[in-house]
Amino acid sequence: MKILNILKIFFYIFIFLSFGICAQELPPIQSFSPIDYSAGNQNWSLSQSENNYIYVANNDGLLEYNGANWQLYPSPNGTPLRSVKVVGERIYTGCYMEFGYWTKDEFGHLNYNALSNELKDSLIEDEQFWNISEFKDWVIFQSLDRLYIYNTNNESFEILDAKTTRAAILEVNNTIYFQRINEGIFTIENGKSVLVSDDAVLKNDIVVGAFDMGNTTLIVTEKGAFYFLDQYGLNRWVISADKELSASQVYSSMRLKDGSFILGTISKGIFQLDQKGNIMRHINQENGLNNNTVLSLFEDVDHNLWLGLDNGISVLNIDSPFNEYIDEVGRVGAVYTAILFNNIRYLGTNQGLFYKREEQNGDYTLIENTKGQVWMLKQIDGTLFCGHHNGTFIINGENAKKISDFPGTWDIQKIVAGNDLLLQGNYKGLSVLERTDGQWKFKNKINGFDNSSRFFEFINAQQVLVNHDYKGVFDLKIDAGFDKVTETKKEESKGTGSSLFKYKDDIIYTTINGVFKLRTDQHKFILDSVLTSHFFGEDDPIIGILNLDGQAEKLWGFTKNNIIYVAPGKFNNEPQATKISIPSSFRKNMGVLGFESITHLKDQLYLIGMSHGYITLNLDKLKRKEYQISINAIFQEYYDSPNTEVNLKGDNIFKSSDNSFRFFFSVPNYDKYTEVNYQYQLTGIYDEWSSWTKTPDISFKNLSFGDYIFKVRAKVGNTLTKDVATYSFVIAKPWYLSNTAIALYILGSIFIVVLIHKLYKAYYKKQQDLLVLENKKRLKRKKLKAQKKIIQLNNEKLQSEIESKNRELAVSTMSIIKKNEFLNTIKEELKKTKIADPQIKAVIRTIDRNIGNEDDWKFFEEAFNNADKDFLKKVKTIHEDFTPSDLRLCAYLRLNLSSKEIAPLLNISVRSVEVKRYRLRKKMNLSHEMSLTDYILNL
Repeated sequence: MKILNILKIFFYIFIFLSFGICAQELPPIQSFSPIDYSAGNQNWSLSQSENNYIYVANNDGLLEYNGANWQLYPSPNGTPLRSVKVVGERIYTGCYMEFGYWTKDEFGHLNYNALSNELKDSLIEDEQFWNISEFKDWVIFQSLDRLYIYNTNNESFEILDAKTTRAAILEVNNTIYFQRINEGIFTIENGKSVLVSDDAVLKNDIVVGAFDMGNTTLIVTEKGAFYFLDQYGLNRWVISADKELSASQVYSSMRLKDGSFILGTISKGIFQLDQKGNIMRHINQENGLNNNTVLSLFEDVDHNLWLGLDNGISVLNIDSPFNEYIDEVGRVGAVYTAILFNNIRYLGTNQGLFYKREEQNGDYTLIENTKGQVWMLKQIDGTLFCGHHNGTFIINGENAKKISDFPGTWDIQKIVAGNDLLLQGNYKGLSVLERTDGQWKFKNKINGFDNSSRFFEFINAQQVLVNHDYKGVFDLKIDAGFDKVTETKKEESKGTGSSLFKYKDDIIYTTINGVFKLRTDQHKFILDSVLTSHFFGEDDPIIGILNLDGQAEKLWGFTKNNIIYVAPGKFNNEPQATKISIPSSFRKNMGVLGFESITHLKDQLYLIGMSHGYITLNLDKLKRKEYQISINAIFQEYYDSPNTEVNLKGDNIFKSSDNSFRFFFSVPNYDKYTEVNYQYQLTGIYDEWSSWTKTPDISFKNLSFGDYIFKVRAKVGNTLTKDVATYSFVIAKPWYLSNTAIALYILGSIFIVVLIHKLYKAYYKKQQDLLVLENKKRLKRKKLKAQKKIIQLNNEKLQSEIESKNRELAVSTMSIIKKNEFLNTIKEELKKTKIADPQIKAVIRTIDRNIGNEDDWKFFEEAFNNADKDFLKKVKTIHEDFTPSDLRLCAYLRLNLSSKEIAPLLNISVRSVEVKRYRLRKKMNLSHEMSLTDYILNL
C-alpha cells in the first residue's frame, strides 16, 4: 500500500513537471565564480569608482573589476575584508581590527593606507568593520560595537557606541540612522546619538534597511516585515509578499532607482518588489544565481544590480531591454512562434503549445493534445489558429480543438474571394478551411500542387505565389472553387534561406542574396536596393530569414552581431533601419537556421524564439550610452627575465633594450547582451587601425628606436567609446647610435679614411715598385729572348754555313772523284797504247802525281774539318794507332761514300778499298754484325 502511494506521488510530480514549467522571465544574469575572479568565496560588500570600476570586499582581500579582468589586492592583515566604499579617489575598506583606504599609484596599482592606527582610543577586542557609509564630509566605519566617524577635511575621528548584531547604517533623506539592539533606532545630531524610536519591533528585530517614502520612512527587518516610521510611531505595511517573505530571512536590502525594492535572503536568493509590495521577481540559484545566500547588494551607475554572494558574484542587468526565459530542463524546448491573445501568452515550440496568463507570475502549461511541433499561431477575425505538425487547431483559452488532420500546417491566410474560406500552406501543398454554421473545418486539398508551402501570398483572388526554398517561387492559378491548380509557372530560386511575405502592399521575396520586390507589370522579382542595403551589409549580413511582425510595421532580421529592424520613417515613408547589438552567442542560440522567430506581443514588447526558451525585447528600454576606455596597465616584456610594470604617468623614455611592451585596456561594461570589441593603433610603426578584437590586451615586440603613440578605442555594441585612450613613449637610440657614438664614428671614419689613404698609397707604391721590377724582369726576359733569338739566328747562320761547307765538301769531294776518275780513265787509255813513247810515260807519271796529290787531300781535309771539325780529333782520341791513311778512309766513310767512290780518291782499286775497310774494322775491334759505316756515322 505504501509503495502504491509512493508511485502515486511520483505520478503527480511527473504530471506537474510535464505540464507546469518552473521558469520565469528574468533580466540577463552574469555570474562569476571564485575560479573566475581567483579569490575567496564570500563577498561582503560592493562599490563603484568614478571610472565605473567595481570593487568587492572579499574574504581574500579587495577585488577590482574593470569589465575585462579581475585584480585581487590581499587584505592588509590577511583577514577577510568585510566592507568597501569608494569616495572620490579613495577606496575605503574595513576588516578585522583594521580599517583604512586604498589609492592608486603611478602604475595603476592600489596601495593601502591604514586609518585605524591614527585613533587615539584603542579598538575593541576582536572588532570587525562590517559597514562603511559616506555622509557629506564624513566617512562612517561601523562595527558591531561602535561607529567611527572620520572627517575627511581635518582627518579627525568621532566615536559613538552602537552595539548591534547587524551592522547597518541607514541613510534616509539626508539623515543617518543606526540601530542599537534592545534600545531602538537612533540618529546622529551634533556628533551625538539621539533616540528616534524605541518601539519593541525596533528594539528586538534586526533592521536591515530603511528607505525614504516621502513623508515617512519605510523600515524592513530581518524577518521580511515592512514598517512605516513617522512622528506618530511604527506601523506595519501589509503587502501581498508577506507570506513568502515571512518564510525567508532577509540579510541585505536596497531600493533601486526605479523605486522597486530588492531583498537579499540567507537561503532563497533575492526578491524584487514593486512600490506596492507585490513580488515582481524571485531569483535564486535555480534560475541563474551562483548561490542563494545574498550577503550584499549594489546598484551601479548603469542600473545593474550586483549581488555579493556566499559563493561568488552575480550581476543582473535590471535595465536591459532584454529579458530571458531560459528553459534549462528542456520542457518547453525551442520556441518557433508566440502570440498574446485575450491576455494569454501562448508559446508554440517543438514540444507543443504552452500558455500562461499575462498578469500571472505562474509557469507555462502545456495545452492538452498539442504535443509536437507547433509552427504557427495566428489570430484571424477573433479566432486563434494553431498550425501544428499533426494538422490545424483552434485555440480557445486553455483548450485546443483539432479541425484538420492534413499534416504540417505552416501558415493560414484569408482567401480574398470570401470571409468563410481560409487557405492553408502544408507539408504537401495547399488546403482549404471552410466556416459552416460558425464552425471552421477542413474542406479540401487543392489538387495539382504537392510542394511544401511554408510561405505563400495572394496576388489576386485566384492567383497565389508559393515559395520553395530550393525550387524557387511558384505562380499558381486556382479555379474559382479552390479545388485544383489550373496553371503553374515557376521563377527560378534566387538563393537559399528564402521567405515570402507581404509588406506595405508589396510582395517581398528574400534570399541570402538580397531582398526582391514583385513587379506585377513585369511578372518578376526585382532587387530592392534600399532593403538589401539595410539587411545585407558587407560587414554584417543577416543570417536566416526576414520576419514580419504582427503589426506589419517592421521587418526583422538577425545578423551575427545585431538585430536589425526596418520601419517606415517618421517624416516620410522611406524605410529606416535600426540596429540592436547582440552577442555572437545570441544568434547561435536561436536554433535551426531559417526558423528565426520574432513576435510582437504588445506596445514595444517583442518575443524572440530561442532553442531553449525565449528572450523578450522591449524597444522602449533601448538607450544610447556613452562609454569610456582606459589603459589599465603597461608591462615591459623580456624573454629571459620577469616582466616589469611601466609608470602610467611618469617618464616615458625607455632604453633601446627595453623595446617590448604589453598594453592592458578595458571598458567597464557589465551588460550581458553588449559585447566589447577593441581596436588599436601604434603610430610610428602601424599607422592604420587594427581589426576589431575581443582581446583586451596587445603586445608589441622588439620595437626599433623612435617616437610612438599607442592608441586604443572600443566599440561597445554599435557605439564607439567617446574617447581614444593614448600613451606616448620614446625608445631611445642604442648607445652605438648616440650623438657621442656618432661623433666617434665620424672621427674614426676620418682616421680610417686617412689610414686607408696611407695604406693605399703604400700599397700602390709597392705595386708601382713591383711593376717596375716586373718591367725590368720583363725587359730582361725580352733581352734574353732577343739574345736567344740572336743565338738562334747565329746558330741558323752557322748551320747554314755548315750546310754550305757540307755542300762545298760534297762538291770538292765529287770534283776530286770526277777528276781522279777522269785521270784514271786517261791513264788506262794511255796504258793501252802499245807505243812506248817516253812522253806517254811522262804523262802517266804526271797523272799519278795528280791523283795522289797531297794538295787535294789538304783541300778536302780543310773542307771536311769545316763541316765536321771535331770528327777527326775524336777518331784520333779514340783510336790513337790510326794512320793518316786510316783517318782519310774514316773521313770518306763519314761522308757515307761507297767503296767504288772511295777508290778513285785513294787511287787504289775497289778491292784494295775493301781490304782497307776490313783492316780498319780490325783496328776498331768491331763485331761482325756491326756496320763500319754506321759506327763512323754515330761517332
